[in-house]
Amino acid sequence: MKRPTYERVFVTVGTTQFEDLIDTVIDAPVISELRRMGCRKLVLQIGRGKDPKIDKELLGNDVEVRFYDLKASIAEDIQQADLVISHAGAGSCIEVLGAAKPLVVVVNEKLMDNHQTELADQLSQEGYLKRCTPSTLAQTLAECEFGQLKKFPPGSVQDFVSFLDAFMGF
Repeated sequence: MKRPTYERVFVTVGTTQFEDLIDTVIDAPVISELRRMGCRKLVLQIGRGKDPKIDKELLGNDVEVRFYDLKASIAEDIQQADLVISHAGAGSCIEVLGAAKPLVVVVNEKLMDNHQTELADQLSQEGYLKRCTPSTLAQTLAECEFGQLKKFPPGSVQDFVSFLDAFMGF
């Protein structure tokens, strides 16, 4: 059976900075996996992080990379993507799951008291997304069958917000 291709990959770090994620995505092991998955366009939303040092030789002529810091909405980037790689922010998770896109959430292990890790763990256990860390991203991409992820039920964003409120103790 032929594996699906993921020509357009969108990476988002939200409004903060998560340079470990950006640096990992543009490093050889992840680029190699993305290329194997059919990636031809990689869009990086880098938030407040510094401009990434993109190795054009590593990318060759077959993977186009562009990046930007912040804009009013990332909805168009999400809609155009075949796969989204995101930080574990609740807003980003809601938006991507609501758009029914395959999602890999990369947890920032450097954050203290990281409720994002708990959220990513729960949504991963429920089968809506894959969760990893920067150091396991290439392996996660290599092993994941994104077609087996559950689709977030339509109209369930309010249910998700309620779940998140309860989860956070509000």
